[in-house]
Amino acid sequence: MTAHSSPIQVVRSVVELRAVTRGWRQAGDSVAVVPTMGALHDGHLSLVAQARDACDRVIVTLFVNLTQFDRPEDLAKYPRTENRDRAVLEPAGVDLLFMPGVDEVYPPGFATTVSVSGLTSGMCGDFRPGHFDGMATIVAKLFLMTGADRAFFGEKDWQQLQIVRRLAADLNIPIEVIGCPTVREADGLAMSSRNARLSPPDRTAAPALYAALTHAAQRLRGGEDPAPVLEAARAEILAGGFARVEYLDLRHPQTLTPLDRLDGPARLLAAAWLGPVRLIDNVAV
Repeated sequence: MTAHSSPIQVVRSVVELRAVTRGWRQAGDSVAVVPTMGALHDGHLSLVAQARDACDRVIVTLFVNLTQFDRPEDLAKYPRTENRDRAVLEPAGVDLLFMPGVDEVYPPGFATTVSVSGLTSGMCGDFRPGHFDGMATIVAKLFLMTGADRAFFGEKDWQQLQIVRRLAADLNIPIEVIGCPTVREADGLAMSSRNARLSPPDRTAAPALYAALTHAAQRLRGGEDPAPVLEAARAEILAGGFARVEYLDLRHPQTLTPLDRLDGPARLLAAAWLGPVRLIDNVAV
C-alpha cells in the first residue's frame, strides 16, 4: 500500500496505541502488525516490507518476552538494541513502533496464560518447557492490543507459525496470520537475532544445518526411506561442527504430525547446538 516517510511514532502504552489505531480505523486504513523481540535483521525487514505491501499502516512491536524463555541465562543474553532497531526501522515505512515495558504487558496480579495443545508437543515444545505458552500468551495480547487485520511471521519458526494460526482461529481473533519465507545469509544460514552470539569459527560452521536439511529433502523427494535419510542428516550436521542435534523431524506441514513415509507435502525441521547457541531451521519437502 502506501509507504509513510514521516518519522516513526513510538508508543509505550496500550491506551496510546489504541488512540492511534482508532484514528487509522476512522480513516478506513487497514493495519498490519509485525511482532518482534528486537535485535532486528534483514529477515524482520522482509516481514515489514510484506506488511507494507499488504496494508495501509504498519505496526512493529518490540518486546523481549520474558515468559517464553525457558532458561534465565538465555533471557539475560538476549541482545537488546532498542536505539539501533529504531534506526533500522526508520527508512522501512513503519508507522508505529510499540515498545511496552514489562509492567504494561504483565501488570501486578497478571494471572492468565494462553496454552495451545497438540501443535506444541514435540520438537521445540519438548526441549523448551513453557516456551510456547509464553509465546502464545504474548501473541494473543499483541493481536488484541493492536487490533491489526494481518500479522506477519517468518517461516523459520515453523512450529510457532502453526501454533499462532491455531490460536487466532480458536480464540476467534479476527486477524489473518501470514507466513513469510525465511531470509538467509549468502551461505544459507537462516537469519536470526541469535546469530550475533556465534563466535567466528561457529559462524563458519553454522551453514551446515541448512545444507544437511537441503540434502535430506532432495533425497526424500527422490523417494528414499526417511529413517536412514534423517540419520545421515544428523551425522552431517555433527560432522559440520555442531555439538548436538536436539531434533531432526519429518512432519506434516500444518498438523505437525510425525511422518515415517512421504506421501504428500512435508516439512523437515531441526534444532541443533553450536557452542552456546541453539539454531533452528526447516525446509519444505
